[in-house]
Amino acid sequence: MSLTSLLRGAALLTAGLLLSTPLLAAARTIDGAYGSVELSGTPQRVVALGENALDAALSLGIQPLGSLASRGGSDVPHYLKAKAGTITLVGSVREPNLEAILALQPDLILASGDLPNDLYAKLSLMAPTVVPKGGTFQDWRQTYSTYALALNQSEQAEQRIAEIDTRIAALRERMPQDQQVSVVRWNPQGPFIMSSHLFVGQLLQTLGLKANELAAAQQRKPHSDIISLENLAKVDADWIFLATLNPDGRKALDDARQQPAFTRLKAVENDRVISVDGQIWSSSSGYLAAQHILDDVEKALAR
Repeated sequence: MSLTSLLRGAALLTAGLLLSTPLLAAARTIDGAYGSVELSGTPQRVVALGENALDAALSLGIQPLGSLASRGGSDVPHYLKAKAGTITLVGSVREPNLEAILALQPDLILASGDLPNDLYAKLSLMAPTVVPKGGTFQDWRQTYSTYALALNQSEQAEQRIAEIDTRIAALRERMPQDQQVSVVRWNPQGPFIMSSHLFVGQLLQTLGLKANELAAAQQRKPHSDIISLENLAKVDADWIFLATLNPDGRKALDDARQQPAFTRLKAVENDRVISVDGQIWSSSSGYLAAQHILDDVEKALAR
């Protein structure tokens, strides 16, 4: 049987269940990127396609059946592994496996904000599929709240967001004044600077830290183009948070540390380069990721 036939069968089965099952409590409408999604009750068989969706579900006490391998990795992000437990991988961030997703018989699919429309159409035949509005630059609280509403966990999500806001307010009082920061990810091909409008940049700015000029200029892309060693000064700041995703990136960074262009950076000269987990600092978003990032910032900068 072809995948198309399986998807059609799944759609008919879902429609039949909706017609034959009494209306459950907590009926709600999700205003998603590709239109409204009608849901009721609490989903039992969730598939979380991406780090952000998995972070949200786990932080709200939901154990998804399946998720994707992280960027640059072969499993879910390290920081989520313990909470995720035994979870089925249904492809990678770059290429979800539709047959593997269908085999889990999901009753809800949480997808990332950059999910293509054609893939959304196929996933929606399997189960209600929620794609938050706003893409990668959306305020992380809104994306988190969208996932929470889909999971029927809005009240708990409000508590989680309040926890982060409270911690930020307390930590901000301990931050040094007038400090500029940059978040740089080092790949085997070289470094690029992450946009300050992404999740991590949003957190850093709420702490009173200023963005590097090149990072602030990235308003349409999540990061800059690869930066040559000759132009490495463009990523400099009072503090640099330096991320890698895998061993190849770490080796490339170790090689770069031997280059004069790297050692001349102000942050390097002042011993203010902080190595951080690239899966959290350059790929993830959500409550659990926020706690890890705030841990790193507190350890490095707080008075």
